[in-house]
Amino acid sequence: MTENSLSFDDLRKKAIELTKKKIKESVSKDLMIINAINNVEELEKSINVLTGRLREWYALTNPELVNKISDNEKFVEIVLKDDASESVMGAPLDSDDEKAVKAQAVSIHALIQTKTFLLLYLEATMDVVCKNVLTLSGSTIGAKLIREAGSLKRLAYLQSSTVQLLGAEKALFRHIKTGARSPKYGHIVNHPLITGAKKDDRGKVARALADKISIAARVDYFKGEFIGEELLKELQSKFGNK
Repeated sequence: MTENSLSFDDLRKKAIELTKKKIKESVSKDLMIINAINNVEELEKSINVLTGRLREWYALTNPELVNKISDNEKFVEIVLKDDASESVMGAPLDSDDEKAVKAQAVSIHALIQTKTFLLLYLEATMDVVCKNVLTLSGSTIGAKLIREAGSLKRLAYLQSSTVQLLGAEKALFRHIKTGARSPKYGHIVNHPLITGAKKDDRGKVARALADKISIAARVDYFKGEFIGEELLKELQSKFGNK
């Protein structure tokens, strides 16, 4: 072995260093966005289930309040602050009962705070990684589209007709298998431009929106200029949502 040759241990160390570098480079911000939206969705499910249990519990002492406050987050805040008005129908809580109910409310409130933080993180991350997609679709819809596509790169290469149906895979499969009605849109169904449109116009709005999101994804992936506001204004002008 010559003086310049590498020993097996040296080769092993270099291979490990190269592998670590490749792994580090493979962890893109796309994966951070996907994990963030997955956790947001799981938190939303947990919050809804646990708040439902809290409502059942609190209805024993104040059914009027439970029926009056439909917003889950506001309901939890009221229980925590003990701002509930006097009930004429419910039974009074003893101190141990009250502590148990409050403990449940505290745990839900912590989940709500975590969800709020993740939504802020998601928006900040997308503002750096895919500002055009963020502007067109909003953080939650945009993140879900990236997740369904698998990455920003894959989203950028998808046809707009496919982008339109991302998130509607189950309905599309059912259509192919059983002949059920074909879905018109997936995750973008919750976009303000679609929810604000007349029922007969929603398909047309969805196609136009998906087309603009496709353009935005390509510009973001290839590091182009920010054109999100321009694309959004075109849609708003065309469909009267200003």
